[in-house]
Amino acid sequence: MTQLSPIGRFDRILLATDGSEFSAGAERVAIAMCAKGKAALTAMTSVMGRSDPDGIGTDHLERAEAAATAVLETVDAAATAAGITCSKVLRFGDDPYMEILAEAEDSNIDAIVVGRRGKRGLARLMLGDATAKVIGGAKCSVMVVPKAAEMWSRRVLLATDGSRSSDAAAIAAAAIAKCCGTPVTVMSVQVPHHTRDRQDEAGPIIDRVVSLLRQDGVDADGMVAQGLPHEAIAAAAAATGADLIVMGSHGRTGLGRLLLGSNSQKVIGEAACPVLVAKGV
Repeated sequence: MTQLSPIGRFDRILLATDGSEFSAGAERVAIAMCAKGKAALTAMTSVMGRSDPDGIGTDHLERAEAAATAVLETVDAAATAAGITCSKVLRFGDDPYMEILAEAEDSNIDAIVVGRRGKRGLARLMLGDATAKVIGGAKCSVMVVPKAAEMWSRRVLLATDGSRSSDAAAIAAAAIAKCCGTPVTVMSVQVPHHTRDRQDEAGPIIDRVVSLLRQDGVDADGMVAQGLPHEAIAAAAAATGADLIVMGSHGRTGLGRLLLGSNSQKVIGEAACPVLVAKGV
């Protein structure tokens, strides 16, 4: 990355909600994002299964469809109150995450906003299977929002390791910072089990990204942290007062687009604020 690219736009936002308490933060943040950035909002939910010709289970499906429609109407009312227009989409299918991905493709979405399950069990379980699959399969950025989170207003924390995925995160962070008028802290982590040469790369990586952000008109500073990446990122967010974390979907040891990087997964599971997972440029 020698310059920041215009592909970091957020003109079309897809809110995927099930109307539960775990989607409350995602609904709140998606609406606020669209109001702030004058973006188009699509709210979607899904109903499992389809009506069968013999009428078996028809009553159940009709009730599920009515409940899903009510969820969308509630989001639409909140969007209207915030002064934005909301497109409502109800999809049918046995795999909700597949419907989210299909809608993102059909509507040429720039970012998907989803909720996060509560903190129970291991970090990968806290994330929720469907959410992990959405992040792994989406071609666009995905924001995961804890249920109590609000729209950010203080600082963006950009975590980078110099990978292609981290460059995509820098582009996204720049777009958000310029829209919201928030400063960005760029951080990289020196991991104890990495080689000394690898650890020494952290400073130059930060300097490069900070320089590019400043050239793009963003108020940016940098910091080097030590420790396990997900713990260091969480600590940095708390220390800097950051209320949005932006990072790539995979680090330099990522195993492919369909697998969610373990550090991204752990950060999402533990963060108290929204986490934007950016996809590669």
